Amino acid sequence: MSGTTTVNEPATHDSAPTGERADLLESLAKHRHFLRFTTRDLTDEQAGRRTTASQLCLGGLIKHVTSVERAWAQFILDGPSAMPDFTAMTEADLARRADEFRMLPGETLEGVLLDYAEVARRTDELVATLPDLNATQPLLKAPWSEPGARWSARRVLMHIIAETAQHAGHADIIRESLDGAKTMG
Repeated sequence: MSGTTTVNEPATHDSAPTGERADLLESLAKHRHFLRFTTRDLTDEQAGRRTTASQLCLGGLIKHVTSVERAWAQFILDGPSAMPDFTAMTEADLARRADEFRMLPGETLEGVLLDYAEVARRTDELVATLPDLNATQPLLKAPWSEPGARWSARRVLMHIIAETAQHAGHADIIRESLDGAKTMG
């Protein structure tokens, strides 16, 4: 396939990923671990507590990373239709997006982590079975997207890894502010 093909369905493979796919999965697993590790031994209340000037909490960060990974993985398959239209967001859309960054009444840390694990499993399966990491999709229309740009599946996966790593760092600061616990050190 050329670099401008699109992907509709993943292929199936019987063996474990190797080479570049294994590297992508290993990097993603490492950063997912660091993010999840920040929530060790916490209560639901602690996972929902803001500990910095930011609106972020640990449970909300995991919800956000889960949502982002789910959307971008679906983008690999379906293109921009899998993503929200950021240019036409209503107040209700913005409120739902804000809820993605906090623990809502009735949500539990266990539930948030289980949802994240399921999204991670599906992404890992996609990476392992995708026919072509060079296949591209047009980027969604958003204020930060270059008009007419296309991203390969590989670039989307690197974006998911970067997003996860960035938020794992945020989570480490929030956890240290909560009770002094650190991911490393």
